[in-house]
Amino acid sequence: MGGPTANNSDKRIGVILGDGIGHEIVPATQRVVTAAVTAAGGADVDWVTLPLGLGAIDSHGTPLPDSTLAALAELDAWILGPHDSAAYPEPFRGQLTPGGVIRKKFDLFANIRPARSLEGVASMVPDMDLVIVRENTEGLYADRNMFAGSGEFMPTPDVALAVGVVTRRACERIAHTAFALARTRRRHVTIVHKANVLSLTTGLFRDVCRDVGERHYPDVQIDDQHVDAMTAHLVRRGRDFDVVVAENMFGDILSDLTGELSGSLGTAPSINSSDTQVMAQAAHGAAPDIAGHNRANPTALMLSAAMMLDLFGERRADRHLVGAATRIRDAVRSTIASGVATADLGGLASTSEFTETVLARTLRR
Repeated sequence: MGGPTANNSDKRIGVILGDGIGHEIVPATQRVVTAAVTAAGGADVDWVTLPLGLGAIDSHGTPLPDSTLAALAELDAWILGPHDSAAYPEPFRGQLTPGGVIRKKFDLFANIRPARSLEGVASMVPDMDLVIVRENTEGLYADRNMFAGSGEFMPTPDVALAVGVVTRRACERIAHTAFALARTRRRHVTIVHKANVLSLTTGLFRDVCRDVGERHYPDVQIDDQHVDAMTAHLVRRGRDFDVVVAENMFGDILSDLTGELSGSLGTAPSINSSDTQVMAQAAHGAAPDIAGHNRANPTALMLSAAMMLDLFGERRADRHLVGAATRIRDAVRSTIASGVATADLGGLASTSEFTETVLARTLRR
């Protein structure tokens, strides 16, 4: 789908509350995005609110209505709140999660998860600043590696098998994403694999990523690590890494690790992107135990929305969206650095108090 030109002021962004704390952190993020875009000189955001999750089961009989998918097909960017599929009634509980369906339908092949320590947040690696670039469509994850059916199956009640899929095409496009990103940072890509054991599958991933880097990005330094060794390196010297590219499962595990090493999953942003569409989705879950108590931390989703605006703005050549992303990042970081933080970060602020402070700082510049 073709995006609007730079002169088009249309800023239609989808917004999906999801479940649990999504009903608190998504509206908070929505308010901050609206304020940031306006303060950056852009036109008002046209929010497209779409049903998903437990509420959609009640209203539409399914956690992911066809109308939501149809609306997303017409959008270039949206915010997805966390969903709690474990709480869905059968038969929905055992089905592919709404987020998984969306990723698969719109081929959101790049999951980009920065891990950067924040002033005011205790961390095991205080000066960490890296990005995990995770291939999001293949690997060993049964929900996204087959055209039809599942990549997991049981030929007998006592034997379970899993199919891992790695293709040259998927490796090439995630490699381009990683190396292009590295050019905007410190020009260093680390390829993570397990080619000493999974020599054909992750060996193909390693070799294709290295080939893309050597042929198309000669200005970017390349190295590679076995995934088990990489976990140790991240704990010991996480500050030494810049962009880390990995297949699906390894990227999922490593990004949770780096999120905690840099501070907390509550501060770890994430986007899922294709060549034309981008979805902001924090890495953490729906936290139903604190939902409705005004205690949830919106940091990760606010920073995810900033990443979304950056990419959305870059693709549209819209400096207002890019400027809004900078405002949000600066406001969130300065708010936490000032000591205003939610309880999970050791602070005393409620969700609404944190959001009001971020809003004020977003408008300050």
